[in-house]
Amino acid sequence: MSRISEAFSDGKAFIPFITCGDPSLEITEQIVIEMEKAGANLIELGIPFSDPTAEGPVIQEANVRALAGGVTTDKIFDMVARLRKTVKIPMVFMTYANVLFSYGVERFAARAKEVGMDGVILPDVPYEEKEEFSTVLGRYDLDMISLIAPTSHDRIAMIAKEAEGFVYCVSSLGVTGMRSEIKTDVGEMIKLVKAVNDIPCAVGFGISGPEQAAKMAKVSDGVIVGSAIVKLCAQYGTESPKYIAEFVKNIVESI
Repeated sequence: MSRISEAFSDGKAFIPFITCGDPSLEITEQIVIEMEKAGANLIELGIPFSDPTAEGPVIQEANVRALAGGVTTDKIFDMVARLRKTVKIPMVFMTYANVLFSYGVERFAARAKEVGMDGVILPDVPYEEKEEFSTVLGRYDLDMISLIAPTSHDRIAMIAKEAEGFVYCVSSLGVTGMRSEIKTDVGEMIKLVKAVNDIPCAVGFGISGPEQAAKMAKVSDGVIVGSAIVKLCAQYGTESPKYIAEFVKNIVESI
């Protein structure tokens, strides 16, 4: 059983996302610790990239701030190594193919394994091109998390069959960001996944608060929230860990 599936073994999982290095890596470290204490079951760590195509303005701006602050992939690995002394829950990287290419895919996988990461999400790598990443990550026991979108229809079964860790169900078209309502029939997407693979399905993109989270948790195994948390980083800067802890606690209670 992969460590990632453990995140879903105790009821509905809450999966928060943050951009590493916004406002600083020291604060990112504090936020991760606070989120675990507040009840997060798995954490997505965003490695900033200059052209994050799947992200809306909130996370794009966080990427810009983090990169301007001098964040590098190596510094993020060092931070994870420190975090792993106390943080027990699974953690996955969310980043882009270019970040792995420029670091060296093999070198990236080896280092990620060494510091205690559990998986990687690459939103810009389609199913048809995942092989060159998934085989290398697999050698280091890292799950490559698959995304399915409302437009995936006929491809959902195909993607689900080979999925590892959990399936990231994208709840709305377009980029990440908070939506006032989510119109996609997420339950239907999840049924298609479960028909071929008994794997946890978590819903993300557009969930902005406890009410939406509760609604999405009813039809899925877990809920992913990114922009709403990154927005708190932008708003409160060095003070953000306590506000984020409060936010996480509210969502965990709601689901």
